[in-house]
Amino acid sequence: MRMKINGIILELTKGDITKQEDCDAIVNAANAQLMPGGGVAGAIHRAAGPELAEACRPLAPIKPGEAVITEAFNLSNKFVIHCLGPIYGIDKPEDKLLRNCYLNALTLADKNNIKSIAFPAISTGAFGYPIEVAAEVAIKTIIDTTNIMNNTEVVRIVLFDNESYSIHKNILEKF
Repeated sequence: MRMKINGIILELTKGDITKQEDCDAIVNAANAQLMPGGGVAGAIHRAAGPELAEACRPLAPIKPGEAVITEAFNLSNKFVIHCLGPIYGIDKPEDKLLRNCYLNALTLADKNNIKSIAFPAISTGAFGYPIEVAAEVAIKTIIDTTNIMNNTEVVRIVLFDNESYSIHKNILEKF
């Protein structure tokens, strides 16, 4: 699914975040220490190689809602933007912290002249954020942020499975 909002293309796709070769940057759903882990963080670190962990070390720890940027090393992208999403039921207020992940990542992308960026569904895996609620926060934040972006042209949300894709598609259609 593809939609143009305030001159910026917002895309939804089903796939692997590490295989977004046409994007300048991908977003890592990171842990506070920015180290390899499970899920998205593990996949990105495996694909990027050990240099990514070395580049992350001096930037850690980060707090929920924060975002930092590194090179992408062995990935086909130029950059990885690392965001720490909130753990649902623990990090409060969850919606504000999740919103900050998307806002801070998009602001970093725009500031670094990144033309295209791909996000996973931040906090919806091991961090337990309900996919429907997270999708609403993500899509609303991306749409709201298009008003202040000057350099970024494409924002993509990459969903791992059919259910997540359908939920995001239904929410985006409401906007």
